[in-house]
Amino acid sequence: MLTLEQLKRATHRKGITKTDAALLCVATAGGKASSTAIVRKLAIEAGVKGAKKINFSAHLASAEDKVFKAADGWELTDTGRQYVAGLAAQGLSASPAASEAQALRALLPKLKNDDAREFLTEAVVCAEQSLFRAAVVLSWVGAMALLYERAVAKHLPSLNAEAVLRDAKWKAAKTTDDLGRMKEATFLEVAQSVGMFGKNVRQELEGCLKLRNSCGHPTSLKIGANKVAAHLETLALNVYAVFG
Repeated sequence: MLTLEQLKRATHRKGITKTDAALLCVATAGGKASSTAIVRKLAIEAGVKGAKKINFSAHLASAEDKVFKAADGWELTDTGRQYVAGLAAQGLSASPAASEAQALRALLPKLKNDDAREFLTEAVVCAEQSLFRAAVVLSWVGAMALLYERAVAKHLPSLNAEAVLRDAKWKAAKTTDDLGRMKEATFLEVAQSVGMFGKNVRQELEGCLKLRNSCGHPTSLKIGANKVAAHLETLALNVYAVFG
């Protein structure tokens, strides 16, 4: 959820408590399966004062609404994820991409699709670190995971029927993996046809797909924070918030 650099910035801000530092370390370890030893190691690497002597186990145990200890280690609750996202967001730069990433962080605990949540988590970190091409690609992949999931759950018969009209050789899809056989541009057209979203949304998503294709292949295209922010905003409002 957080990089080591983000952990360093967050833990050295005024007002951060030892419990906050512990929670931030759990988030840096991925938000789950974090042993107390791993939490301590990360705190030491981040330069947390007195990290070698802090009773991290006790501090985490006191934050029972934000974290709990499972069989394989400490794991953040949804409340904990939101709390840590807020702590991390306070130290982000003011770039448009980073600001939009903050809004996406707030959506992470609400996403039920594990694949989409993991891709979006990585996309958010990339946007915060100005890794713009990666942010574009990963956020798109996460969005497609959600669209595929909704298509299979709610629109599969009509989607297969529409696909056959466009390609007589189309083999009926049964799973989200099967939908990967369809070109993403075609999928967007079919998804509109079966009522998943309207024409205007499809057109905006096609723009996101074009940017994703440009960023996912070696091209001379240069992109900046504003372009990435617009891409993330489009996906956040029209896919993650709607289908998540």
